[in-house]
Amino acid sequence: MTKISSMEKITEQLDHVDVQGFTVIQVKYSEKSKAAHCIYIKEHNVREEDKCKPKATTLFLLNIPPYCNEEHLRHMFSTFGKVLRVYLHEKPSSGPPHKDVSKYFPTVKLHQGFKVAYIVFRKPDAIMRAKNNPYSKPLIISSEDPHKCTSTGMGKWCKNYEEERINVDELQQEIDTYMADYDARIEEEKQKAKDMEGVPDDDGWVTVSKHGKNKGIPWKESQEKKVTAREKKKRKDKELLNFYSFQIRETKREQIADLRKKFEEDKQRIALMKAARRFRPY
Repeated sequence: MTKISSMEKITEQLDHVDVQGFTVIQVKYSEKSKAAHCIYIKEHNVREEDKCKPKATTLFLLNIPPYCNEEHLRHMFSTFGKVLRVYLHEKPSSGPPHKDVSKYFPTVKLHQGFKVAYIVFRKPDAIMRAKNNPYSKPLIISSEDPHKCTSTGMGKWCKNYEEERINVDELQQEIDTYMADYDARIEEEKQKAKDMEGVPDDDGWVTVSKHGKNKGIPWKESQEKKVTAREKKKRKDKELLNFYSFQIRETKREQIADLRKKFEEDKQRIALMKAARRFRPY
């Protein structure tokens, strides 16, 4: 007990802790929380200039816990200066994170583990104030009442369940919007193909589309059926041709085998005639 209490006193007296170029800051979920979590911060500095994350005003953070979101980070670090933007990533990267437009058809899998973050301040001195924050003074992640908070425990699971339930009206509206955009894109591509038909490109090539003799007039359904039937007949004829070719090859093999058999029989007959002295070639 004596060693543990002495270590606690030393920890309480620490004002600044650095680990491999990162400044260590303790964070707690609420004022009443007894356990603290450590995050690591340093000034964002990369070779290539990033418009979303300027070097002089961007703070880079590691070891962000899963329950901490953009609003929590904005709430914590707004005490050091005006926060303009907050970005959460699965790993260090340039540019803003990709966000799905669709709620029901996401293209990016949501990362549930620890993350990295970028905080963009309005003024550069806010970074120094954040790095000078005493280690013994933890930042509070959430200002909500822990008993009423829906970001942890049973409240979090209930919130996730409610978010995962499908709203039929919203889903239908999203599908209708997507189909309308798709139809408009297809019509635009068709119109562009019509406009480009007969016009040579830079290399002199001319784009040809599925139209009849009258340019600009698309094929009718009957013409499409004729073309489809013609293509099917071609494939069938090709299959029959290949089948007949197989028969021809088999016939040739049989003829060659018969000739070899007759040749061997003739050799034996000649040998017998020579033995009987009846072989007279001239």
